[in-house]
Amino acid sequence: MTTPALPPLRFEDPAAFGYVAVLMGGTSSEREVSLDSGRNVLDALRSRGVDANAVDGLPNLVRELQAQKPGKGGFDRVFNILHGGQGENGVLQGMLESLGMPYTGSGVLGSALTMDKVRTKQVWMAAGLPTPRFERLPPGADLAAAAARIGYPAFVKPSCEGSSVGVFRLLTEADLAPALAFASGYDGELLVERMVRGDELTVAVLGDVALPSIRIVPTGEWYDYHAKYVADDNHYLCPGFDGDDEAAIRALSLAAFRAAGCAGWGRVDVMHDRALGLQLIEVNTAPGMTSHSLVPKAAAAVGCDYAELCWRVLEQTL
Repeated sequence: MTTPALPPLRFEDPAAFGYVAVLMGGTSSEREVSLDSGRNVLDALRSRGVDANAVDGLPNLVRELQAQKPGKGGFDRVFNILHGGQGENGVLQGMLESLGMPYTGSGVLGSALTMDKVRTKQVWMAAGLPTPRFERLPPGADLAAAAARIGYPAFVKPSCEGSSVGVFRLLTEADLAPALAFASGYDGELLVERMVRGDELTVAVLGDVALPSIRIVPTGEWYDYHAKYVADDNHYLCPGFDGDDEAAIRALSLAAFRAAGCAGWGRVDVMHDRALGLQLIEVNTAPGMTSHSLVPKAAAAVGCDYAELCWRVLEQTL
């Protein structure tokens, strides 16, 4: 399997970007991760001479943009690293579209759709793309009955959260209690999804290129929030597959990304079921850029360091 090649950089002068807002933080459950990602992106852009400044959350960005006066300077584009919530659900994207402000990542449709795991899976199924069997749970639905219908082992997860927030692994009916307690106080949709038994992988997409897959080998029982953002002893194999298998997972991930209306950059999470083969799990349209994050690891595998990765993402706004 050949290593994917990135196209040459389109711009060399950081002045081409003007004044850049690096949007981070916000109020979602992923605030701390977003702040970490944002600080890293800000430092990387500045290291390459880009005039950039941090903005914490959408309301502050709105105030900054409202205060701008024509011809008096102000932000020229937005690097969106606001994980979850309004950063990934189409709200930010719709606002910036209405203002004619360029921004990184997917547009309104791709952002709103992939923030909702249930609707994303429905689109994939309609497109004939593989995803684990699941059941949608509106607020107040009988979680125990749904889990019994799907069968154990299974996962319970919010339809519109990220970073493994609110995810519960159910090996048997005895594991239901924490998930039931969470569901009783959660006012959004949940889904029960059949657990895939096999390898966990992820594929970063940068422009029209699917980067080498990463196979995740957590030292714990599964790749939960702690494994993603705290632990330093996980193992990452890149590429995750060889030969035709690697070509297949990249092609599937790119097809899934496009089917969901996504563009620019993002990350597609995939499982390799021992019986069913590749199974699509979800898409992240503003993926993590922390020291533990996977997109920078995939970019490094094709010779693209962190600062160049941020530059390439920002180039897509020009």
